[in-house]
Amino acid sequence: MAIQIGDKVPEILGTDQNGNEIRVSDYKGKKLVLYFYPKDNTSGCTAQACSLRDGYEELQAAGYEVVGVSKDSAKSHQGFISKQELPFTLIADTDTTLQQTFGVWAEKSMYGRKYMGTNRTTFIINEEGIVEKIITPKEVKTKDHANQILNN
Repeated sequence: MAIQIGDKVPEILGTDQNGNEIRVSDYKGKKLVLYFYPKDNTSGCTAQACSLRDGYEELQAAGYEVVGVSKDSAKSHQGFISKQELPFTLIADTDTTLQQTFGVWAEKSMYGRKYMGTNRTTFIINEEGIVEKIITPKEVKTKDHANQILNN
């Protein structure tokens, strides 16, 4: 069952690019922007990450912290962070456990071929660890994602 608005998120989110366990309580007193994206270093995912990077100071000033999640490895995340100068944490959800918990790991289709993949989705989680807003795959504006969150 996918996590919905009003649900409390799990305390342990996963492991970041440096092998550190990431917990919701690490962000106590802040709103958490937990964004799921398909793959490091692809055009849409890079545009989204760079929008969040460019708006990071504004997001922090508004009380938000940003954490990205994809199926990529910690090593891939390290390269992506370095190349794009990302100031936030990326969770390496290589076994898709977190994506399945949040209901964003789903069957997709491209050129008639069906496969499992990540639906680009952003969860805004309040200071108590409760989901306040979900920006669905159809709603996410990759190039203007920081403003989309700030103006929700």
